[in-house]
Amino acid sequence: MEFNIREAKKSDMDAVHRLIQELAVFEKEADAVEVTVNDLVAHGFGDNPLFHCFIGESEGDVVGMALVYNRYSTWKGPVVHLEDLIVTEKMRGSGLGSALLAEVVKYANDLGVRRICWEVLDWNEPAITFYEAKGAKVLRDWDVVQMDEKGIEAFLQQTKN
Repeated sequence: MEFNIREAKKSDMDAVHRLIQELAVFEKEADAVEVTVNDLVAHGFGDNPLFHCFIGESEGDVVGMALVYNRYSTWKGPVVHLEDLIVTEKMRGSGLGSALLAEVVKYANDLGVRRICWEVLDWNEPAITFYEAKGAKVLRDWDVVQMDEKGIEAFLQQTKN
């Protein structure tokens, strides 16, 4: 199946949101998506965009995406974080994931960063195999740490005392 890769536009954010929801279902977190289409438009296309997004299209439909943003590493300096690389089930194995990752790598290289980083679930062996085949290192001795809104509020309450 043929596809093309391009930079996302505001009008793509509805399709991007659908892909994000599809990923959440795949990752067994169907109810976890809080971001809205309006959030994506506001955060990605304002005066100071918080992310950059590439779209994979086939036959006029958005069938994949890669969303990245800039970070700073105290060890490396500027880095790019790949938040999500999503390919619809019907397009897996078509080369679209490789093409999206290649676009991310070119983008990061053009920015002059020293690293691209992302997370992958430890049970998603097809993704791990894919990333390792592309030359990425999967650091299995690191744990992802997050503090959600409830955790932030609880922390702030603790520090008030």
